[in-house]
Amino acid sequence: MPKGEDPEPVFPGFSVIVVYPGASPSDMEEQVVDPMEKRFNEFEDIDQIISDISDGIAIIRVEYEWGVDVDEKYQEVIREVSSLQRDLPQEIYRIDVLKISPTDVNIFQMAIISETASYAQLEEEAEKLTTELEKIRSLKNIDTWGFPDQQVRVELNLEKMAQMRIPTNAVMNVLQTENLNIPGGNVNVSTKKFNVKTSGNYKTLEEIENTVVYSGNGQVIYLKDIGTVRMDYQNENHLTRLNGHRAVFITVSQKAAQDIFAVNNEVQPIFDKFEAQLPKNMDFYKVFDQPTSVKNRLSRFAKDFAIAICLVLITLLPLGTRASLVVMISIPLSLSIGLTLLNLFGYTLNQLSIAGMIVALGILVDDSIVVVENIERYLRMGYPKRKAAIEATKQIGLAVLGCTATLVLAFLPLLYLPGNAGDFIRSLPMAVVSTVIASLAVSLTIVPFLSSRILSNHENPEGNFVFRAFKKGINASYAPLLKRALRYPWLTLVFATLIFVGSIMLIPSVGFSLFPASDRPMFLINVETPQGTNLYETNRVVRDVEKNSPKKS
Repeated sequence: MPKGEDPEPVFPGFSVIVVYPGASPSDMEEQVVDPMEKRFNEFEDIDQIISDISDGIAIIRVEYEWGVDVDEKYQEVIREVSSLQRDLPQEIYRIDVLKISPTDVNIFQMAIISETASYAQLEEEAEKLTTELEKIRSLKNIDTWGFPDQQVRVELNLEKMAQMRIPTNAVMNVLQTENLNIPGGNVNVSTKKFNVKTSGNYKTLEEIENTVVYSGNGQVIYLKDIGTVRMDYQNENHLTRLNGHRAVFITVSQKAAQDIFAVNNEVQPIFDKFEAQLPKNMDFYKVFDQPTSVKNRLSRFAKDFAIAICLVLITLLPLGTRASLVVMISIPLSLSIGLTLLNLFGYTLNQLSIAGMIVALGILVDDSIVVVENIERYLRMGYPKRKAAIEATKQIGLAVLGCTATLVLAFLPLLYLPGNAGDFIRSLPMAVVSTVIASLAVSLTIVPFLSSRILSNHENPEGNFVFRAFKKGINASYAPLLKRALRYPWLTLVFATLIFVGSIMLIPSVGFSLFPASDRPMFLINVETPQGTNLYETNRVVRDVEKNSPKKS
């Protein structure tokens, strides 16, 4: 069964990202966003269109109604955006249409840290790791972040060019022409035909240096004669650090319906090998590791499961160890059947389905205990084991069925919750429903069968010594209290109402939420400097913020 941190619903929404360098927000709205919104509003099954406009960029989120064919609507958006490009400004740099998918969430984020290595060295090491990770078929997107793009910088000696009477435009035209692949037709040689094209696409700096920029009067002038060629970086527009140290990042996401633990088993050896071969002036650090988070959640589920088993042992002491054994067998069996049903319905084991399993643990124990206890009561009454199992189950079956039906009906609204929210949350109620139905089947079939084989006949109709002591304690404490409560019903109702009102008043102190808060202690700090502040002044301010941020203890 695939395991992951979150469910993988398919959201019927797409983001259209338009990059228009130099355009103001008002120009973006008038020339780009308004025509696009007008065209998108003509689509069928549109739920809402949300636009976010800033200098030089606009993000238009097109959301369809839940239940549409996502692939078909994606092609519809692609087709309309392509037809719209004729009417949009020619200066638009690029338009991207992206699907909204939970599988785009990264499961790993790694950092290569170094204060002395150049960006070229860091990029080279990051590319090595990326190349190895791309060989793993279960991975989806592998991206590198944090270093400026490289570019070839040509510095011309204007004095030499003036002496040789070579205009700057001539050099630019030659470089642009030589860096193109242009088909040159074909040549027939004997019985074969060969396609011809210009060489184009510079591969090394030497090729650029040896470009002929002028020839005449028996003289050939190369680019290296009038200038220098070197690799450089574009102007920095961002800086990346990890714990105050210069770093570049590698992020990895996985494909849909993949087991995150199986993916981790494939990836971890690559990380270990990569870290071992890193140069001494670099460090490898795993910033984010989703498999570890999923493992911790499953560990907590195992802990809750162990607590449930221990509670069963304590609860069933009055009935004996044989009855405890029957119930302990029924709980993992019910969970296994529930997980199997969940897998057959196409759901993964994630934080929501695990939460559903924990909710269902209580009813699993209740169903089995109720049936076993009633069978034990029939055995104390002198019934043979087989007949006691049949009669006791028949007597209590309707009550167990009603209890299960109540819980299933309580979760049906969540199960049929419409929209994207319902699609995301559906694995939780589905886990509860499938598990409690499995528990019902086990408690009415497997439990009676095991009881008829494992439980023993009772010589004392009062039960074992623990049961007798437990019954005596109830008669001495609870029974008198119950009699007094029934004797004064109105006073009992008033007292119960006061307790209920008092518990309601505790809500502001206790708090209320549909799901518990995330257990990751993370926060984001946005620092805004005055308009026109350059990158290095912003970096100085951010450094001050980093110094005053709380350190990990």
